[in-house]
Amino acid sequence: MNQEHFKRAAEFVLERMDRSLIMLDGQFPAAASRGLIYEGTGNVDWTPGFWTGMLWLAYELTEDEKYRNAAEAQLASFKRRVEEQIETNTHDLGFLYSLSAVAAYRLTGSEEAKAMALQAADLLTERYFPKAGIIQAWGDLNDPEECGRMIMDCLMNLPLLYWATEVTGDARYADMARSHAKQSAAYLVRPDHTSYHTYYMDVLTGGPKYGNTHQGYSDDSCWARGQAWGMYGFLLSYLYTKEASFIEVSTVLSDYFLSRLPGDGIVYWDLIFTEESGQEKDSSASAIAVCGLLELVKQLSPEDPDRERYEAAALAMLESLSLNYTTEDHPESNGILKHAVYNKPRGWGIDECNLWGDYFYLEALVRLLKDWRPYW
Repeated sequence: MNQEHFKRAAEFVLERMDRSLIMLDGQFPAAASRGLIYEGTGNVDWTPGFWTGMLWLAYELTEDEKYRNAAEAQLASFKRRVEEQIETNTHDLGFLYSLSAVAAYRLTGSEEAKAMALQAADLLTERYFPKAGIIQAWGDLNDPEECGRMIMDCLMNLPLLYWATEVTGDARYADMARSHAKQSAAYLVRPDHTSYHTYYMDVLTGGPKYGNTHQGYSDDSCWARGQAWGMYGFLLSYLYTKEASFIEVSTVLSDYFLSRLPGDGIVYWDLIFTEESGQEKDSSASAIAVCGLLELVKQLSPEDPDRERYEAAALAMLESLSLNYTTEDHPESNGILKHAVYNKPRGWGIDECNLWGDYFYLEALVRLLKDWRPYW
């Protein structure tokens, strides 16, 4: 596939985004579609940042002010959310504010965006347990049933803390992020290079308790999106710390992920499944993995013998997504990538579009079409 193919793929994404701008009239798309159509919602879930991030990506790709204006119009809701602490009792503050406010600050120099992102980083630090060295994912920090839960997704939220250290000079943010990443490598990644989705730590002693799953097939299976979060998320810690251990763990997670690809290169929602399983694919896990692999290629030495293999795998997956997994054959849809799974055990968003899948698909295309600096 050449650049022209991926350029046309990006043009399709922009067409679908333009439709959402009209259909949703300033609202955010819901986390997952219904019948491949996103309904509008307010800024209350963990996912609105992906839509604002897509608008910033579209602005960078096209230099069309309508995308910048739409992204900036949404910042007021992020400001209100962090100031009034609306649904902020979560580690997902990075997903929310890196892709909205940090992106705005990097692209426009907005001091207001910088201030709200720093407020979000401060709230995120309140979820850090020093003894365990982790950031609790969600739940009441004082509830013994919830306390000490870390999950693979959190690796994508850590850049908000690294960035906060960059702009303030206060090392405590990055120290917390680095500690959490180290503990994630130690306990979420299994010896066979599969991963737990969740792991519980004793916050009083700092000792490990047990791993299980929240969205995977079973406690000892390997949830596909969690593995993809790890592939990309450990690399993001490497970008800020330059610690070789982070790039090494990203590499082994990537190797396992690639070993589980079915014929068309797009994984099932849990990596335990094969083509005979009859289970659903998760295109969003593959879109995340493509971004992780493209970043891995950037960070590996040109002499690394595996660099070409990772790049080929990323491009093959992106090609498959662009040819077989978009909503192009559903003209009524305002979604982009179909055949995604939000949360199979709970029956949410199964074989639908989801907002993060759309975001990472566009991010992957932007990575190929221009010299792009991550918002993470």
